[in-house]
Amino acid sequence: MDFLSIVPPLVAVVLAIFTKRVLFSLFISIWVGGLIAAGGNPFEAVGLTFTWMKDVMIDPWNARFLVMTALLGTGAAFMFKTGGSDGLIKVLQKKLTTGKRVQMLSYFLGIIIFFNDYVNSVIVGNATKDITAKHKVSREKLSYIIDSTAAPMATIGPVSDWIGFQVSLIAAAFVSIGIVGLEPYFMFLQSIPWNFYAILCLFAVPMIILGKDFGPMAKAEHRAKTTGKLIPDGSTPLSSVDQDLGEPHKKEGSIWNFILPLVTLITVSIWGLWYTGGGATGISIMDALAATDVSIALTWGAFAMTLVGIILALIQGMGLKKCEDALLGGIRTMLPALIIIVLAWSIGTVTSVLGTAEYVVAATEGWMTAALLPFLIFVIGMFISFATGTSWGTMSILTPIAIPLAYTMGGEDLIPIVIGAIFAGAIFGDHVSPISDTTVMASIFAESDHIAHVNTQIPYAMVPAGIAGVLYLTSSFLGSSIVLLIIGIVAQFFLLRYLGNRNEKKYMKAEKRIGA
Repeated sequence: MDFLSIVPPLVAVVLAIFTKRVLFSLFISIWVGGLIAAGGNPFEAVGLTFTWMKDVMIDPWNARFLVMTALLGTGAAFMFKTGGSDGLIKVLQKKLTTGKRVQMLSYFLGIIIFFNDYVNSVIVGNATKDITAKHKVSREKLSYIIDSTAAPMATIGPVSDWIGFQVSLIAAAFVSIGIVGLEPYFMFLQSIPWNFYAILCLFAVPMIILGKDFGPMAKAEHRAKTTGKLIPDGSTPLSSVDQDLGEPHKKEGSIWNFILPLVTLITVSIWGLWYTGGGATGISIMDALAATDVSIALTWGAFAMTLVGIILALIQGMGLKKCEDALLGGIRTMLPALIIIVLAWSIGTVTSVLGTAEYVVAATEGWMTAALLPFLIFVIGMFISFATGTSWGTMSILTPIAIPLAYTMGGEDLIPIVIGAIFAGAIFGDHVSPISDTTVMASIFAESDHIAHVNTQIPYAMVPAGIAGVLYLTSSFLGSSIVLLIIGIVAQFFLLRYLGNRNEKKYMKAEKRIGA
């Protein structure tokens, strides 16, 4: 394919940013892809558009994911209706007395829930959205914190389904080029310090929380603090529990109505990840995670969470009719997200049919060198993941290409650096792309307008991305990942401080002009 292959994802991103209508933008971009695939026939393009949408919905993994997402909504609904959310706030509000403290709570929860990015979004969003609202923290800021810890933690945490998937890709690449004597999991561990973007993101969040905001996020925070408006005028959150579910069944809720469903979700999900990967047959945890079926495991967890919520509701005296209403309300909160996810998957099909990723790789691989390879792999990964909205897809595309290139150009020493660059570039798009499912999930459970979340997050994400790019460029001169990371963290601290101070000065000057 040629340059036209990158047009549909670009249309999706540009339209979403300028129209602020993500559903419209995604549908038009899919149709544009159909128009290209159909050779310019607009009627055939319509047929292809709906065929692609149908195909992604009947895919077994995707179908289970849609069910899982709906069940996460119903589980969250019962937390709310049984008063679990109010119970949590009553316990926390005595200790969390400032906006910065409640934001740091969101951050620490995001660090702790490392085993899956979707579950991370559910738990952190439900645990903190009400208490952050009381302290007038904008929904954009909360969704940024959720998004900036979910995927970055999942890709470098001690145990996660992401790591199992990543190790399996490394192992397959080693087999393809006949590398023996290198343990894929050990090589993955060596690559973690080279995943500059994910690590810098995790450091950026507390730097920003404890420092000063800048760019569109500063405007969002100023709006929330001065007017109490958590989302911009004219925007629509992807979900709103209050609107869809009404008042809790009991005003005086217990924190256990929040804790028990979440513990159930975590426990059953972790067990499911282990069990579906063959853990019961005696294989190691990492081997089980490499072979696990994430969609089945998390669906089990979400169903168990909902079931516990129903039992707690019945114990409280909620009738079957009210329980049924809560179930339907929980699904209703997820409907916009479910539609966006289907459309985002369809864009993924478009880019696959048109060969977007292959075009990007082919356009650059001819002039790669060993010194430039980590940087170029990182940049290509950023572009592919942003355009397609999938980090796992980006990893699947780049790993079998980049590892052989690294081995040929620089031997074993270059492999962990390139692996880190692959995963870093893949995380970038998963983090900031408006068509990424992780970005959508952060918007859902923070109750944020999706495009507002994307617009405010991109400037914050570009800081660690820019620094990571420089670190990859200098990796051939400074061979130590630890030294490079220290330099990057220090540089990021001062850059964020500079941007925050500059924004504050601009705001103060504007206030003086208005006052004059």
